[in-house]
Amino acid sequence: MVTLIATLKIKEGKMPEAIQVLKEMAANIKSSEPGTLEYIPHTVKGEGLENTIIFYEKYETEEAMKFHSKNLVKTAIRLAPLLDPGRDIKVCKEII
Repeated sequence: MVTLIATLKIKEGKMPEAIQVLKEMAANIKSSEPGTLEYIPHTVKGEGLENTIIFYEKYETEEAMKFHSKNLVKTAIRLAPLLDPGRDIKVCKEII
């Protein structure tokens, strides 16, 4: 199993729109990408973090994660204009 943790910043004032897009995007990804076990975007509490989204993603295999990555340009087309530049992505492997 492969886990991915991604942190993105949403443009000021765009969080409500981003949340709606992410709800639809997450449902679409889980239903159309084989091997995607979890795809969960989260808002973050705390001062200075109001525009932060953290994704928890879990894939059955590296191939499933690569398949998702290839499709991301297409599936995130509505989210992309709502994002500030930059992102932090960590690919993790489970210990157990």
